Amino acid sequence: MTENIDNPFNSFWMGGYECSDQLNNTGQRVDLMGATHHIENLDGDYRALLDFGIRTVREGIRWSRVERQPYEYDFSVVGHMLEVGKAHGIQQVWDICHFGFPDDLTPLHPQFTPRFTAICSAFAAFHRRECPDLPLIVTPINEVSFLSWLGGEVGGTSPFAVGIGWHVKYALMRAYVAGVRAIRDIDPSARILTTEPLVNVVPSLTTGNAATEEARLKHLEQFQCLDMLTGNICPELGGRPEYLDLLGFNFYHNNQWVLGLGEILHWANPHSDPRWLPLSQLLLEAYQRYHRPILLSETSHPGDHRPLWIRFIAEQCKEVLRQQIPLLGICIYPLIDRPDWDNLDHWHHSGLWDHEVVDGQHIRILNEEYAAELLKVQQGLPEDNIVKNERVIPVIDHSQ
Repeated sequence: MTENIDNPFNSFWMGGYECSDQLNNTGQRVDLMGATHHIENLDGDYRALLDFGIRTVREGIRWSRVERQPYEYDFSVVGHMLEVGKAHGIQQVWDICHFGFPDDLTPLHPQFTPRFTAICSAFAAFHRRECPDLPLIVTPINEVSFLSWLGGEVGGTSPFAVGIGWHVKYALMRAYVAGVRAIRDIDPSARILTTEPLVNVVPSLTTGNAATEEARLKHLEQFQCLDMLTGNICPELGGRPEYLDLLGFNFYHNNQWVLGLGEILHWANPHSDPRWLPLSQLLLEAYQRYHRPILLSETSHPGDHRPLWIRFIAEQCKEVLRQQIPLLGICIYPLIDRPDWDNLDHWHHSGLWDHEVVDGQHIRILNEEYAAELLKVQQGLPEDNIVKNERVIPVIDHSQ
């Protein structure tokens, strides 16, 4: 039995604006959307996308700013963003929680799930009221795997804990599942985009069988959140297979590493390390596990390697499409350069545009080499190459 793939995105090439609003490792509230002055430059930021055929963007509502008091919401900034998006024909995909939550909450707080469920309902209702003719695509919580590690294993954000990553992950996924249910109660047609890191964890070349097995199990941990969302594990959370909808994966240059050593496998694999896996193979592994349409939901590289990186990504995505995997798009993230969470004076230089202050004005400087390479690789990935014809009705396979 087969069915057509419904691609809900307006363009294959997409972009994202950094919207993190978490507490950093010193307890300082960061607001990267504010730091990049995206709201003030929204009209120009969106207008500049048209030169690159980008008509879909990832944005965030910034939960910590929308809900200043429990169960009281101010969506005025989000409403402005919706209006500018409509004016420019830009489709917006929304993160409800991009690492940040209100000051009085942590994932371990007993009211975290009720509060998260409530803002999911409120946002879905607001979007339906403001944009009744626009489809809603939502990421309830961005990168639960990473957030639970950052806040639960290394004390890098709220709840600033060490050694309880699983408990933080469980709490976040309890809220995530409830949030999906709340969104669909308001808007049954809403699409859910998961955005999890896509990683490869490998053993040292000199380790034995025990360490090899440990690395294999650690590698598979990247799928725990998705398995919780489907109800395959921790079914008491209420996960269901249909809650796993659009499979977004975030992939950066440091997403492959050696367990226990902190050694990164270089993405160009100059030494032909047999442990390094092509991005196309990692995406194939995920697709074979879940059989859902895939989006490369975040990717970029800091510094001078930006043009080489986007060429590498395009080549890998061509291979994915050649294997008849339904890849729905590639999201450049971030479009505008971003500062470091824990050192707001240090900028990554990872955007298509760099952010500079000239005579007190916040301006965008297009990285010409990156832009030229992006336009070049876009010619090899036209939208009619997207696999949209037929696919098998999804069957979740957890046997691997």
